[in-house]
Amino acid sequence: MSGGVDSSVAAALLRDEGFEVIGLTMDLYALPARYCVLDGLRSCCGRTAREDAGRVAAKLGIPHFLVDFRREFEERVIADFCAEYGRGRTPNPCIRCNERIKFGLLFERARRLGAERIATGHYARIGPDPTTGRFLLRKAADPAKDQSYFLYALTQEELGRTVFPLGGLSKSEVRRIAREHGLPVAEKTESQEICFIPDDDYPGFLKERLPGAFEPGPIVAPDGRVLGVHKGVAHYTVGQRKGLGVAAAHPLYVIAVDVERNTVVAGPNDALYRKALVASRLNWISREKPGAPIDVRARVRSRQAEAPARVRPAGPDRVRVEFEKPQRAIAPGQAVVFYDGEVVVGGGTIDRVVD
Repeated sequence: MSGGVDSSVAAALLRDEGFEVIGLTMDLYALPARYCVLDGLRSCCGRTAREDAGRVAAKLGIPHFLVDFRREFEERVIADFCAEYGRGRTPNPCIRCNERIKFGLLFERARRLGAERIATGHYARIGPDPTTGRFLLRKAADPAKDQSYFLYALTQEELGRTVFPLGGLSKSEVRRIAREHGLPVAEKTESQEICFIPDDDYPGFLKERLPGAFEPGPIVAPDGRVLGVHKGVAHYTVGQRKGLGVAAAHPLYVIAVDVERNTVVAGPNDALYRKALVASRLNWISREKPGAPIDVRARVRSRQAEAPARVRPAGPDRVRVEFEKPQRAIAPGQAVVFYDGEVVVGGGTIDRVVD
């Protein structure tokens, strides 16, 4: 229970169905004092969020527990986030949190309290494949709220013990259910930020942890011409336009970040389009690891449309993904997720873009 409307309604629906429900709220990060006094803080790690979760649990008449995962979150999510930025990559900490904290550590803590399954407010669906017996991860019924992209790393064991009560609902239906139950968070605004960076100030967060990523260096064109000076590679990610500070006859975008040379490559929008990538750290859901090329629809960012692609094995834990049409701003560190219709086939972490 994050203190938001989604997890609150998930708890209410399960209670209404007759399940014995307990609420667990994770304490993940000690926010700086300047945030802890803000009643309107939307981060799931804020004081208000913990209090809201407790109020909802009291309204529903279910036990509520706070679990302290601050050390584990620092070691398994934040450290990874910083290391990826230090390599010039663009990480997705929500995926790492799902993989390493919510559906692993949290379930183990819930199991000690007697829980047989874990439920969250994610918008996605889980069901068995009648042919293979594997658990399938499917998109949510509401395309605008679908979160299957962030859940591709869940294993068969984790999917088998997880429930997503909101998978078949729209956001408007969730809010209606919250109002009907008299939940105090029925109209609460959604959190859009990374929970440990509530003001979206990535450079400010990283500066103390990665001082070497803030050394100025050259901004160069794809042909090597020097265009200007950057403020440190941690300020930039592939596809970024704002903040380059370079005067040019046409808009410039970040094409690549070269940490070893402390260089940012900038060019026109057309230079952002590439047809292939290499990915690793793969997880397969609807099938076993393929031994031959397979055709899928692939997504390289959470808000980017899926596109037809062919996935070719390229090593023990590596694939080459070749798109029918070039894709814009493929960023190393982000996830590439494979779909077959509404079913998640699997996914992995983008290592590099290739021609």
